[in-house]
Order: sequence, then structure tokens, then C-alpha cells
Amino acid sequence: MEWNPETLQLLSQCFLHTLSPAPGPRRSAEASLAEAADRPNYGLAVLRLVAEPSVDEQIRQAAAVNFKNHLRVRWAPGAPDESNASPLGPIPDSEKEQIKALIVPLMLSSTQRIQSQLSEALALISKHDFPKSWPSLLPELVVSLQKACQASDYASVNGILGTANSIFKKFRYQYKTNDLLLDLKYCLDNFAAPLLEIFLKTAALIDSAVSSGALAATLRPLFESQRLCCRIFFSLNFQELPEFFEDHMKEWMGEFRKYLTMNYPALENSGTDGVALVDELRAAVCENINLYMEKNEEEFQGYLNDFALAVWGLLGNVSQSSSRDQLAVTAMKFLTTVSTSVHHTLFAGEGVIPEICKSIVIPNVRLRDEDEELFDMNYVEFIRRDMEGSDLDTRRRIACELLKGIATNYKKQVTDMVSSQIQNLLNSFGLNPALNWKDKDCAIYLVVSLSTKKAGGSSVSTDLIDVQNFFGSVIIPELKNSDVNGLPMLKAGALKFLAVFRNLISKPIALQMFPDLVRFLGSESNVVHSYAAICIEKLLLVKEDSGVARYSSLDIAPIFPEMMTKLFNAFKFPESEENQYIMKCIMRVLGVADISREVAGPCIVGLTSILNEVCRNPKNPVFNHYMFESVALLIRRACERDPSLISHFETNLFPSLQMILANDVTEFFPYAFQLLAQLVELNNPPIPASYVQIFEILLSPESWKRASNVPALVRLLQAFLQKAPHELNQVGRLSQVLGIFSNLVSSPSTAEQGFYVLNTVIDSLEYSVIEQYIGHIWAVLFGQLQSRRTVKFIKSLLIFMSLFLVKHGQKNLLDTINSVQNGIFIQILRQFWIPNLKLITGAIELKLTAVASTRLICECPALLDPAFVEDWGKMLDSIVTLLSRPEQERVDEEPEMPDISENVGYSASFVRLYNAGKKEDDPLKDIKDPKQFLIASLSKLSSLSPGRYPQVISQYLDPTNQSALLQFCRSYNCPIA
Repeated sequence: MEWNPETLQLLSQCFLHTLSPAPGPRRSAEASLAEAADRPNYGLAVLRLVAEPSVDEQIRQAAAVNFKNHLRVRWAPGAPDESNASPLGPIPDSEKEQIKALIVPLMLSSTQRIQSQLSEALALISKHDFPKSWPSLLPELVVSLQKACQASDYASVNGILGTANSIFKKFRYQYKTNDLLLDLKYCLDNFAAPLLEIFLKTAALIDSAVSSGALAATLRPLFESQRLCCRIFFSLNFQELPEFFEDHMKEWMGEFRKYLTMNYPALENSGTDGVALVDELRAAVCENINLYMEKNEEEFQGYLNDFALAVWGLLGNVSQSSSRDQLAVTAMKFLTTVSTSVHHTLFAGEGVIPEICKSIVIPNVRLRDEDEELFDMNYVEFIRRDMEGSDLDTRRRIACELLKGIATNYKKQVTDMVSSQIQNLLNSFGLNPALNWKDKDCAIYLVVSLSTKKAGGSSVSTDLIDVQNFFGSVIIPELKNSDVNGLPMLKAGALKFLAVFRNLISKPIALQMFPDLVRFLGSESNVVHSYAAICIEKLLLVKEDSGVARYSSLDIAPIFPEMMTKLFNAFKFPESEENQYIMKCIMRVLGVADISREVAGPCIVGLTSILNEVCRNPKNPVFNHYMFESVALLIRRACERDPSLISHFETNLFPSLQMILANDVTEFFPYAFQLLAQLVELNNPPIPASYVQIFEILLSPESWKRASNVPALVRLLQAFLQKAPHELNQVGRLSQVLGIFSNLVSSPSTAEQGFYVLNTVIDSLEYSVIEQYIGHIWAVLFGQLQSRRTVKFIKSLLIFMSLFLVKHGQKNLLDTINSVQNGIFIQILRQFWIPNLKLITGAIELKLTAVASTRLICECPALLDPAFVEDWGKMLDSIVTLLSRPEQERVDEEPEMPDISENVGYSASFVRLYNAGKKEDDPLKDIKDPKQFLIASLSKLSSLSPGRYPQVISQYLDPTNQSALLQFCRSYNCPIA
């Protein structure tokens, strides 16, 4: 693309139209730009447009955004675009060099909005090119920084520091490697000294401005500059303490402490944005000293006392306003780090712990207006923070973490202190419950948050209270309260307490609570009815020490009908139409309760009506998953009890499943195919005609193009093969199925699924039906074996050959394999079967391959020929290894690298429905013990040629395996003659 007045005019018009509210001109302009983007020098032309002062600011800003996005997808070679189409053409190297030459000066001379876009673009380039392919960048930034600094041009200073901050962020997130440390050294050598220079100069300017009573406008860019210097400090110090920073620690720490202890009234009294600017700088300082406390404790210890006092003093003055949360959280994190370090004695002084509890912890744990607003306006986010632990960066949570940190070394003082605080809060509530309900909420929150989880389980304990007594006196009154809508936050706290301490609440007391939990499902508060559902769901998961479920179908039978009604009714509350906690509870209850015909009917009607609604616009994948699990569970448990219900489920579900397929609701395809497989498996042949249409969809190549559909389609195909083998053998359907197998097995990501199809074909169909196709099957498999000798593929092949042998006999196996190429079977045996047999895992697979291998050496004339005695001996050695050694001893699998090209841009994913799971079929139900089968077969074989086999065994079996074989003979009382 040539740069001339016409190009300038064309691009200006296009970018102007992209801002148009009318869709026609906007789409046309976007299409023109997309087409132009494929031409060389397009990025350079757009950058020159951004630099053109005669063009309107709005157009230049749109161009800057387009330039940044253009670089994002085309700077790195082969970056795929969003639609996962073919990779976009990369920017030519010559154009890249010109862009790199122009971007820094242009960024510095731009207005702030354009500067921020170009700064991001520069960071994108540096991610790929810096420092190796762009050695001039850092020196150029340093020279520009020094010039801007001398001119006190803080708009440019902050633009350069912002860019440097973006570039250096990689040192925070990447693993420490030699290459990363070399890049870090290069950055430190070039930037550490200029950074300190600008930091100290700006600090002096701030001091001077404050003492002369300068206005907020003067201070703002200076504070922003210091904040950026602090973020760069964090990045450059993250991996390890650099020598330069250790040598100049005094200068840095002196200024850091000043920002934590001094007030800046000109800024702090100039509105919330002024306070925020000072707070952001202080929070950045807290992160830096926390980093030094965690990683450079020894070098930092001389400054620790002063900083601990400074942070403590700061926390006492930080208001409860949500705008100051970041500062409060980072400051408390620093004190938490100190409390668990060797310097914890700072907390040992007289009255320190009570003071921290009173002035820092309790004020930050108390509910604020913002918490109440979140509770009412965004219940999903409230639950995520409050119940699911995503609140690591909230004041409430970090205040409790601070107490836990101090308790690491001062457990008794903390326990006594907090216990008395809890009692005070409860007493305050008792004086005026309506007014002081937040005190009780605070007490419950402290107990729950300071509880400790036992490693590896869901069991929770606490030293602060006696759980049973606290539950009886504090929690039960809330749960027994007849007004399910009164003081909802307090009700939610009580329900959370029961959910957290569920293992410690005795069964008789918890059973008395179930009707109340069902009542709370009718609360208008989204959080309260969600917490009631979470409580029920978690209680039903509780197990006794013996591993048996504590609550059975009998326990919930009296309230089961009302519980299901209330659960389905809860979806009618505004905002709870797709409440995942309610749906998960439905799934859990259906897994425990007895599902009679009377219950199954309303449940499937309720679930299908929700499914039909969600199909219109699937939004919440978690909700959707639990919904499909609930349907699968209902079908499974109801049909276990009454198989005749299958037709009732088909009548209700078929319209919904057909709607999913007809309306192309692709997110639900894997679920629909799994449910159909479940329904097919529950039918007795012949299957109803309504399934034939689905069978046609299943055989269409179009259905198999989406990777996320494949496992579910394979599962459905297996179900059809097992339940409708005769229908399969009509109008060329079997060759279609084998075409699907060929396609699947030829791709590394779906080869295993291809074997599932093939195994089911071999298992379900008569030999006469498949005989004409066997040669083709071997040709496909051996063709793949030549190019792909992965452990996974070879194991799948061994399992298939073993299944073929036990189903259709060793003669058919040998004859059909040798028909591909004369004598190839013995090569396959030597190269693949014998060396890899020991790698087989899984009880059914192990039995299948051991029995098939035993039949080969005991029944196959070719292997009983004296010419193949070595193969016979080695095969027996492999069988004994497989049967006698534990899995971890014989399987030493290298994790196989996925084929990257196949996974690029993969978006929709297959999610297995646990409750629609396929029962594993055992093709050898009559053989219970493969070891006994081996010994009995060997004993029978050796009796025909006494004395022949002990000699072969001693020659070819590993000594350990000889002993194991002898042990088998003794155990089953079967000698080898």
C-alpha cells in the first residue's frame, strides 16, 4: 500500500465510517479495511495516518486502535485469527523495521488517548521482538526519558514509563530460565540507573511542590510517575534481588516509607480521584515491601520495623470506602507476611494483638454498604466470593488471613482474643437484634473464616467455639425463624455455617433442619435460596468414617416431594432462572432419593421445560451441565427401578433433543448424543423406529466435523451397534461406519475413539457379516502403524487384536492378518505384541489381553511349532509380567505430546455426562481369573508333551517371572508337566 494523499483520504474515510451508528456504512468500511489489511505496508500506512496532525483526532484514535489490533494478529508469524481460519499473512520484515523506527517518537508526541493505544501496540511488538530483535528500543526509551525528564515533560515521562512497565511485566509471570535471566540482566544494565534517577528527581519535585503549597494539578502527573516507577521496581525485582537495587536499597526504602507515612492534603482533599492516586502509589509500595519481605527477608530486615509501624498506622486511617480497598488489602497482606516470618516477634508486645483485632480486623470484617449492595444486586458474584473462596482480595477475607497468620505463632492469644470479641458481638446483637444484626453476622463470619480445613477432605474444625453449642444457641434460632425473607444476610450467614460445619453437626439435629432448609428455598433473596440449596446438596454428600453416606433415601423421603416442588419453583424467582446452585441440588437429590413413577413424571416435565427455554440462548455452561446430568440421572435411576418408564422419557425428551439438532444448538450436541446413547442402551431390541432418523444423522460425515462431538457420537454409535446390529447391516450402513472408523483412527487426537467404534463392531456383529471388510480394517491399522508407533496406538491395537481373537478365534485372526502380507503376523507379534503387552492397564483390558495371549501360546499351531519356541517363551514371559507385577512397576509411559496443529483454536469442548456413563462391557464374563486361566491352559498343554515346557520356561523367562509362575502353579494346584 503506497503512502500518498489518495491513501490518506481513503483510510480517513474508512475510519470515519467505522464510527458511524448506521450499520450499512460501518460494515462496508470494516470490510474495506479487512481487505486492505492483507496488503503489504498497510500497518505502516495506518501508523502514518495516526501521525498526521491535519486529520481529525477521532479518526486518528480509531486508526490507532485498528493499528494495535492489526499488530496483535499479524506481527507473530502464523498467528491464527479469531474464527480459526487459515493463518493471516504476517507483516513483512521490511515493514516491521519501519514501524519500529517510527513508533516511539510518534507515541511520545501523541495525545494521551492515542498514546495509550500506541503504548499497547509497542508492548505487543516487544513481546515478540524485545530485546533480541529490537536492541535499539531500550536505549531509545532511556534517551527519550532523560530528555523528557530534563524538560519536566511528565506527559512524555509517564508515557515512556507506562511502556517500560508493559515491557517488563513479563519478568513477573514467566518461569525463571537462563534466557529470561539474560533478558532481565540486559534490562537492568540499561534501565535500573535511569529508573532510580527519575524516581529520586520526581520525589524531590513532590517534596518541593508540597512545601510550596502547589495545587493538585501539579502533583497528579508526579504521583502517577512514582506509581509507574514502583510497578517497574516490582517487575525488575520479582525474579531475584538485583545487585544495583541491593546497593541502592536505602534510597528506594527512604522514599517508600515517606509515601506510607506522609499526608498529601492538596491531592487527598481534591476528590476521590486524588485519594485514589495517592492510594495507588501506597498500594504499589506495599506490594514492593511485601515482595522484599517474601524473597529478600535478610537484606530487608533493617527496614522492617519502621515499615511495620508505618503500615499499621496507615491501616488505622484507611476509611471503609470501597475505593480504598486495594490499599487496605495490600497493607494487610504485608502484615500477614510479617506475621508468618521469623520476625513475628513484632506482634508479641503487650496489647499488640488485641489492638490489631480491634482496630484492623473487626472493622474490616464488618459488613459494609457495598457488601449489602452486592448481595442484593449480583448474587452470583456474592456467592463466588463468600462461599466459593474467590474473595482472596477482599478486606473481609484478608483481615481473617491476617489473624490466621498471627495465630501461627500466637495461637492461644488470638483464640482467646477472638472468642471474647465474638461473645461481645453476640451480646450486642442480643440487646437490639433488629438494629445490631451486623454484629451477629460478623461473629458468624469470624467463626467460619477462621476454621481450619483438614488436609485432603471436606472436614472443618475450629478452636474458637464448641460447634454443637454455637449451632444450637446462635444458628438454629435463625434457621427456625418463620420469616424466610427477614434479615436475609444473617440467614445466609447461618446457612453458610451449616454448610461449612456439616460434618460436625450430628445426624439427628441436621435431620430436624431439613424442613427448614426446604422452607428457605422459598426465600425471595437469591443468595438465601441458593445457600439453602447448597446446604442440602452438601449435606447429602456427607459420609461417615466408614465411607457410607450419612443421609439415605429414607431420611429425605418425608420431605422429598415438597423439596422437589420448592426447588423447581425457585427457578421462577427473578435472576434465578438459571441458578446453578439450585440445579446442582436437584441433581444431588435425584441421586439419593427413591425415584418412583409418580416423581419421575413431574421431574422430567420440569427439566425438559427448562431445557427448551435454555436452548433459545445457552448462557451458563455450569447450569447447563448440571441440568443434563440431572436428566441423565433421572433416566438412569427411574429406569433401574421401572424399565417401562423408558417410553415416557422418550416421549418427553425427543422433541427437545430434535430441537437441539434441528436448530444447530452446537453447545448441546455432545449432551444430546450422550442422552440418546443412554436411551438406546436402555431399550430392548428391536429399538423404536423413531431412532432411525437419528441413526442417519449419526452416519452423516457432517456430524463428525466438530471435534467436540466425536466422543459423544462414538458413544451413540456404540449403543446402536450393540442394540441394532441387524439395522446396521442394511443399505451399506456398515461400510459407512467403517469409513467413520478410518477417519477417526487416522488422526492422533481421535484414534482412540476410532478403536472404540472398531471394538464394538467386532464385539456386536457376526463374523459372516464383517468378514468381507476385515482385510480393509487391517490395511488401515497397519498403514497407521507404519507412521505412528506411539504407545497409546499400539496398546489400542493390542486390545483390538485380543478382542478379535476371543470373539472370532485365533485361526481367523492369523489368517486375515497374513492375507495382508504373508507371514506378517509373526512380525507383529515380535515387534509389537510381546514387548508392549506389559503396558496394558485397566482390569477388563488386562484380563482380555492376558486371556488372548494365553490362547495364542496354548492353542495356535503356528506358535506351538518348535521353530517358534523363542517367540513362545518370550510371549509367556510377557504374560507373567502383566499378571504378576503391579501397574506402577511395569508401566513407565512417557506422556505423549499432543499434535499441536490439531488443537489450535479448539473452542467448543466435549464434557462427559457422569450419569449417562457407559457401563464397561466384559467380553469374557465366564473367565473370572486370568491367572487361573493361564495356569490351567499351560497345565493342559504341558500334559500333551511332558518335560518339553519346563526347559523352555527356564530358558526364556526372567528369573522373577519363573518364581511368579511357580507361585501361580502352587496357588491353583496345577503343575506344568
